Amino acid sequence: MTWTWLLRRRPPTLWIVWPLLVVCGMLAPQLASHYVRGVRLHSDPAVARRPGNPVAGQPDASVARQPDVADPAAPAEFRVRLETTKGAIVIDVHRDRAPHGADRFHRLVASGYYDDTRFFRVVEGQWAQFGINGDPGVASAWRTRTIPDDPPKESNVRGTVTFAFAVPHGRATQVYIALTDLSARQDSQGFVPFGRVVEGMGVADALNSEYGERAGGGIRAGRQQPLFDGGNAYLDREFPRLDRIIRARVAR
Repeated sequence: MTWTWLLRRRPPTLWIVWPLLVVCGMLAPQLASHYVRGVRLHSDPAVARRPGNPVAGQPDASVARQPDVADPAAPAEFRVRLETTKGAIVIDVHRDRAPHGADRFHRLVASGYYDDTRFFRVVEGQWAQFGINGDPGVASAWRTRTIPDDPPKESNVRGTVTFAFAVPHGRATQVYIALTDLSARQDSQGFVPFGRVVEGMGVADALNSEYGERAGGGIRAGRQQPLFDGGNAYLDREFPRLDRIIRARVAR
C-alpha cells in the first residue's frame, strides 16, 4: 500500500484515516498513564492505601478507613451533634482539655465513623458507651490505632464525654457519656474527659439499658470480640433493641 493509492480512493481514505491517527497519538500517553496507575493500585499496597485510591472489591479509602494517617488538629472549640434513635445529643468539645482526644473524636465524626453505630454498653445511671464501627473491617483496622494519653484537666462528672481504654496510651475509638458523677472512681484511673453534653442529657439517660454489660461490655472485660467479628449484623441479631447513632456531625 502507498500514500498515492490512499489518495485515489473514493472518498480519499487518507482524509479519514489521518484524523484518527492524530487522535490516537494524542490519547496514547494518557491511556498508558492510567494503565500503569491501575497496575500500581492493585500490586502496591502502599499506593492502594492512600486516601482517594479505590481498591477493587473494597470500599473507597476514605479517612474513616485510613487509621494510619495522623489525626489533624481539631478546631480549638467545636460541637458534635449525635442524631440517635432517642433524639439528639450535642457534645461541646474544647481542644485544650484533651488535645489528642479532641483531635481523634473530631476526625472520626467528620469522616462518618460513628454513623449507624450502636450504644452497645448502656448501664442505667452509670454510662452509655459507643464507638465500634458496624463494619468489621473498619472497626478492626482502627482497634489498635491508639492515641497518646492526655493529662487530666477535668473530672468525670455527669455529662462528660471520655474515651474508654484498657491500658496506658490505649484510646482508639470507643467513647462513653457519664450518666452520673464518676469522678470518685475514674479520675484516679486516668480517664480524661474531652467534651461535655450541653443538649440532650435526657436523651442519653433514656438510651435502652436493658442489655447492660451483656452486649459487649467494656474494653477491660474482654468480651468485645464478637462485635469486631460480626459488627452491626451480630448486634442487631443478638441485641435487637439497642439504640444507635443514626449520624454524627460536627455542628460548628
